[in-house]
Amino acid sequence: MAARTSRSSAKDRPSYRCTECGWTTAKWLGRCPECQAWGTVEEFGGAPAVRTTAPGRVTTAAVPIAQVDGRQATARGTGVPELDRVLGGGLVPGAVVLLAGEPGVGKSTLLLDVAAKAATDEHRTLYVTGEESASQVRLRADRIGALSDHLYLAAETDLSAVLGHLDSVKPSLLILDSVQTVASPEIDGAPGGMAQVREVAGALIRASKERGMATLLVGHVTKDGAIAGPRLLEHLVDVVLHFEGDRHARLRLVRGVKNRYGATDEVGCFELHDEGITGLADPSGLFLTRRAEPVPGTCLTVTLEGRRPLVAEVQALTVDSQIPSPRRTTSGLETSRVSMMLAVLEQRGRISALGKRDIYSATVGGVKLSEPAADLAVALALASAASDTPLPKNLVAIGEVGLAGEVRRVTGVQRRLAEAARLGFTHALVPADPGKVPSGMKVLEVSDIGEALRVLPKRPRREPARGAGKETGGEAGREASPRTTPE
Repeated sequence: MAARTSRSSAKDRPSYRCTECGWTTAKWLGRCPECQAWGTVEEFGGAPAVRTTAPGRVTTAAVPIAQVDGRQATARGTGVPELDRVLGGGLVPGAVVLLAGEPGVGKSTLLLDVAAKAATDEHRTLYVTGEESASQVRLRADRIGALSDHLYLAAETDLSAVLGHLDSVKPSLLILDSVQTVASPEIDGAPGGMAQVREVAGALIRASKERGMATLLVGHVTKDGAIAGPRLLEHLVDVVLHFEGDRHARLRLVRGVKNRYGATDEVGCFELHDEGITGLADPSGLFLTRRAEPVPGTCLTVTLEGRRPLVAEVQALTVDSQIPSPRRTTSGLETSRVSMMLAVLEQRGRISALGKRDIYSATVGGVKLSEPAADLAVALALASAASDTPLPKNLVAIGEVGLAGEVRRVTGVQRRLAEAARLGFTHALVPADPGKVPSGMKVLEVSDIGEALRVLPKRPRREPARGAGKETGGEAGREASPRTTPE
């Protein structure tokens, strides 16, 4: 009798559910541990019954892995080589790709171009838009030249309607822009909520696997840059890509974060312009300024975006400060790394003219340099600006600078030097033991910042007043002996 009473009381005990993501619990909580939302856990009925799953009939028999046909997972090119580079060769049938990026960065433009180039007689493409009307997408397609007889367009925000289009069109590629705008009528909550995003993504993933259809999902990002929605979404999809770029610059980068079919250290480079978006097989030209003569305060380096070497230019400018606290302004560089280089130059390089001057440092073309391999180039650019003497022409600097002034080794030095040699640079400053050096390039190995600063030509001293040479033995009128520098 007592056991029956305890069983009935447990059955009648209320349970609680999060109105945002649908997470259930047996007790009330102020904050949902699944979606981290406050005040969304509400009582909705009896406690969930404990269920067990009995063994059932298998759909396909297990076979040795060597007997599985791997040809069905062969990647098919999208027609955009830079995107294929990041994907690992192309889109695999049944793969689900999540592309996320800030508003206005060019996600829809890129995917519309992909949709048109991937559409053929044998492989149809279905582009479903939930953020725009079909006529708006058509206007963009006319502008970028993304028209194809095998590209189908639908404007839908209902999940059941999207699945109905899959039955009628039977596409090989589905593009959904975006997953946060589509909702299922069977799930409570507004479009874009945790529960809706999970249901929509789960339904489309099941449809992709069953049909062997590749799927590209567009995802929104939060103000912190993370992908909006439940973290489960990133675990369910096969590939996660981030679309990055400054809206005031032409450069756009597609970076792989997760890839079940290839490497995650590949980066695709694109140029966004009025006629659409174009892949850049050689984007280093965007990050360089062509000059006939070198200018003080500029230094070139080679950065690695994934496994891809890119030659970038660092610029620095120092002026007399008009305020007690000198300005420190950076663009494309980490402020903390620039401050460290200023301290190293003042303490280890014996350059005392930087402390009381306004200092401005930036990169060219909108590229962002965050890896330590750019430290040596930043230090040389600052020293060149402080002394108002240009660095030798056709020189690149690669290396990490420590607080003790030492120049440390970095990864991929040979790849960086090969890229610099390909673009015509003849001299390089690198840490010790760089490995194989490309033919035709002269490499100067430096161990500390003092050795690196010797590449700066020594400025000749000013001519003394007439008669001063007799008082000083003529030493003040002599020019300083120039140091050995690369031409």
